[in-house]
Amino acid sequence: MTDQLTGRDREVGRSRVRKEDARLVTGQTNWTDNITVPGLLHMTFLRSPMAHARIERIDVSPALERPGVIAAFSGRDFADELASMPCVWPVTEDIVLPDHPPLALDEVRYAGDIVAVVIARDRYAAADALEAIEVDYEPLPPVLDMEAALADGAPLVHSDKGTNRCYTWPLATGEDYDTVKERADVVLRRRYIQQRLIPNAMEPRAVVATPIAASGDYTLYSSTQVPHVARVLLSMVTGIPEHKLRVVAPDVGGGFGSKLQVYREEAVALAVARRLGRPVKWTESRSEGYQATHHGRGQIQDIEIAATRDGKLLGLKADLLADMGAYLMIITPGTPLLGAFMYPGIYKMDAYRFTCTGVFTTKTPTDAYRGAGRPEATFAIERTMDELAAELGLDPVELRRRNWIGHEEFPYTAIAGLTFDSGNYEAATDKALALFNYEDLRAEQRRRNDSGDPVRLGIGVSTYTEMCGLAPSRVLRDLRYVAGGWEAASIRMLPTGKVEVITGTSPHGQGHVTCWSQIAADVLGVPFEDIEVAHGDTKIAPQGMDTYGSRSLVVGGVAVHHAAQKVVDKARRVAAHLLEANEHDLEFTDGVFSVKGSPDARKTIQEVAFATFSSHDLPEGMEPTINAEHLVDPETFSYPHGTHLCAIEVDTETGRARIRSYVCVDDVGKVINPMIVQGQVHGGVAQGIAQALYEEAVYDAEGNLVTGTMADYLVPSAADLPDFLTDRTETPATSNPLGVKGVGEAGTIASTPAVVNAVMDALRPLGVTDVRMPCTPERIWRAVQDARGTHERKDDAS
Repeated sequence: MTDQLTGRDREVGRSRVRKEDARLVTGQTNWTDNITVPGLLHMTFLRSPMAHARIERIDVSPALERPGVIAAFSGRDFADELASMPCVWPVTEDIVLPDHPPLALDEVRYAGDIVAVVIARDRYAAADALEAIEVDYEPLPPVLDMEAALADGAPLVHSDKGTNRCYTWPLATGEDYDTVKERADVVLRRRYIQQRLIPNAMEPRAVVATPIAASGDYTLYSSTQVPHVARVLLSMVTGIPEHKLRVVAPDVGGGFGSKLQVYREEAVALAVARRLGRPVKWTESRSEGYQATHHGRGQIQDIEIAATRDGKLLGLKADLLADMGAYLMIITPGTPLLGAFMYPGIYKMDAYRFTCTGVFTTKTPTDAYRGAGRPEATFAIERTMDELAAELGLDPVELRRRNWIGHEEFPYTAIAGLTFDSGNYEAATDKALALFNYEDLRAEQRRRNDSGDPVRLGIGVSTYTEMCGLAPSRVLRDLRYVAGGWEAASIRMLPTGKVEVITGTSPHGQGHVTCWSQIAADVLGVPFEDIEVAHGDTKIAPQGMDTYGSRSLVVGGVAVHHAAQKVVDKARRVAAHLLEANEHDLEFTDGVFSVKGSPDARKTIQEVAFATFSSHDLPEGMEPTINAEHLVDPETFSYPHGTHLCAIEVDTETGRARIRSYVCVDDVGKVINPMIVQGQVHGGVAQGIAQALYEEAVYDAEGNLVTGTMADYLVPSAADLPDFLTDRTETPATSNPLGVKGVGEAGTIASTPAVVNAVMDALRPLGVTDVRMPCTPERIWRAVQDARGTHERKDDAS
């Protein structure tokens, strides 16, 4: 993009190749598992093979006799050193908060619960020694089904708490829902199952803890999304003073929420390093990660929608059961509530009632997974809109048009209480329909249905919005979240005119280094190549709230913008002094200060930086620096939106579903780097399709995870996915000076209902009423057979 006034190519809006990529593709990265230090020892963990059992006896001493073993510990060895693992989102006053010991003490509560740790000279010796540890378990009944867990007399995950109910969180807005429902011509009820998902970051979790015994300092290297949060919470768990603990997130190979966590292994690593006075490392295996890295989703959604005969929505009721798993991790109870305000979607209605009940089970704990509550909400409303359209005999797009917020109505306070600042659902949908050839596909569908084609064509629609920029601290306070949501950035102008940007966000694939450079380059007027971005180290970037919830750009990127503007403001004062002019008479364009009417009187910002460094001629009373920092705490969220359309061919004889075309038009406000946005959308759509068609964490009747490897848990590859046709509309956010909205989770939020709606659209004429996710060939085939059997029985009865 070229600045209309100056002719200079602007950085914001350019598809810059990512600065980060050169190191990644040439193998010059520094993953946590690559880190080695003198005297390094290796940890491995003994994990429970049982979902629920009492530990009758544990003896780690036989492991000490194995070659290369330095030490072995059970939970009792650290019981006085390590506090319970933290949960920072106690969503109600009466929430049940069970103890979460870093190493199990008396009971194990899921298969994969940590029982003991072995430290050896290498990881193989440590792993071999695990089998020598002696543990006697007394089996206890597993708790797997949420509805059964809430029944009277059900076995308890935490017997000291007397219940498996963690909390019940209600929300009611607008008119009374029951009163509104009485006015309805149609009341539609559906149950949806959000299966458990297992995050699959390319880099497994890893941690290295290094002590400096003489000073009591510790450095923790961790594959984490949240080094700043981890520093605070690990200080609380271990008792290491916060100023003595440095947390570094080196290169991090993906996270998707799974590394938005403070894990037991990190706390134990610090405790072992402190006990032995030696650095220690742990890297999880993939199968170990499937058991021990938190899972996502895991909900039962009972949805009821009330409408008039002509399709006007009147009210919505959503009742959720949310699987907490065995323990509450950092934001486990709050994750499903992030969707509470999104169940009404982009639609107008008179009443909304929401209730979520958290339930303990003897499974791996759940927590944030890409989208965190909002994909579940969007799935529920978008599936229900398609179901309602079918019930009323309306085109699903037409039903949405009759109910969504018009572009002229913004800013609009939606029924759930959020005020959407900007949007244009009509424009995004119209562009998507045109790219998709919607009417032609509908005509083809009718022809194929009329001909009895066994390969049915289905068309799925998803029109979504989401709340991005998990940030406003006062809103988080009202939701009982312990921390704030601000973000920090600082900018250092070096004497040679180069620039260092220090950010509190912690990237792991999002392209922050590139985008932050683009933002700073435009404000400062310096070359993109002259900017370095530092992040992920609490010593280098001491302030920050890290990366999650599509917050980095709309909070962290905006902080960079403001910090850069402060640098310009400080530099203006120095430039005015050097040019012997009034500050108000200076213009700043393309990195150059000039005097209005005297273009030859000029100073570049680089010249100002050196003059400030030398400090030979500064304004009276001015400190010798033009460096600046800024902290942003937004007043509200941002609200990207869009329309996703999916055409799918379903073979009714085999159950195979093949996506034929996929179109998405997203509106993420102003775009910093179109190529990065496209990459984020592609990745998000892939993960949403994965939930719709492939992925599910499955437990057997004893509580064992039977999808514990990639051979059993189906992660789609590029060969399993279609080409995506992506485009954008642009309605800038009014809540920040960059006009940005966030994009990291949009694809995941929108795509799952689009795909499942397409499957159901293909099968509905056959009498199929539901296919549970993932819509595997077997489930589709069985649904078709059941529908045919029902049809045949009806014919026999008549």
